[in-house]
Amino acid sequence: MLTLGIETSCDETSVAVVRDGLETLSNVILSQVEHSAFGGVVPEVASRVHLKTIVPIYRQALKEAGVTLDQIDLVAATMGPGLVGPLLVGLTFAKGLAWAASKPFVPVNHIEGHLAANILETPDLDPRHLTLIVSGGHTMLVEVEEFGKYHLLGQTRDDAAGEAFDKVAKLMGLGYPGGARLDKLAQTGNRKHVRFPRPMKSSGDFQFSFSGLKTAVALYLEKLTEDELETQKADIAASFQEAVVEVLVEKSIRAARERRLRDITISGGVAANSRLRSMFEERIGRYNLRVFYPSLELCTDNAAMIAAAGYYRFQKEGPGEFIVNAIPYLRLDSE
Repeated sequence: MLTLGIETSCDETSVAVVRDGLETLSNVILSQVEHSAFGGVVPEVASRVHLKTIVPIYRQALKEAGVTLDQIDLVAATMGPGLVGPLLVGLTFAKGLAWAASKPFVPVNHIEGHLAANILETPDLDPRHLTLIVSGGHTMLVEVEEFGKYHLLGQTRDDAAGEAFDKVAKLMGLGYPGGARLDKLAQTGNRKHVRFPRPMKSSGDFQFSFSGLKTAVALYLEKLTEDELETQKADIAASFQEAVVEVLVEKSIRAARERRLRDITISGGVAANSRLRSMFEERIGRYNLRVFYPSLELCTDNAAMIAAAGYYRFQKEGPGEFIVNAIPYLRLDSE
């Protein structure tokens, strides 16, 4: 079964073709560069860029997959969460395409799409597992019973981990988007240079909070001269990154052990962080656990994960309604 996936929840325009929820035939992603001048995503700008690029990206995805629209069996698109303008562009395009071609349509929860990214690349993943979803908008620990059946263990009370990375990078003058730049800089720094707080690391629950850590970094930076900041920049980046990653890893491992889950998956933009990956590898060795994270292409917002999630939703529930609307604050259904 061929699924055409469409993702436009923020500042990536992406269209993909996936076979049977497991084989990616194409996954075209256009990351918008227009927002760098503003230091963050401007929703109106993002919407206009999606409008200009969605059709050529769609055509390129079909060409790379070597298929035509007639051969597509299902159309899936992100309905939320995300920015309402961008969401409406992709959702409307997908519904129009499905309606005109008499194809079934499935709206997809963007968070569930991130969760499906690991299923897409890890066929032997235990259906019952723990997933850590970390991105610019989300930080949550979810126990997965099976696809579509989730138990939310905890999430951030304020800033998401990816948001904290971008804000600290901006404070340090690294530009936008800053998460990847901070990670690269941190690889040359001393992680023990500053002992920043590990927020909620020792709490008995699985909640997160990164706003205070961001403030701690801001206060530290205020005390430095320009020359001092320049000489310490890599060390500060490494110290901040270590604090965030340590909390994410420790809470994930504790949750997996308490819930008696063997497999841990990581997804979302922060799943690309090199230190997050290496610390997981370092620390799961003492436990009987496995950790999986998607390829770098599937860490960012992309349509292949939406196509995979749409395929599995269709298998469980059948086609969705064409009257569905964009839901900017859509939550992951959990029990």
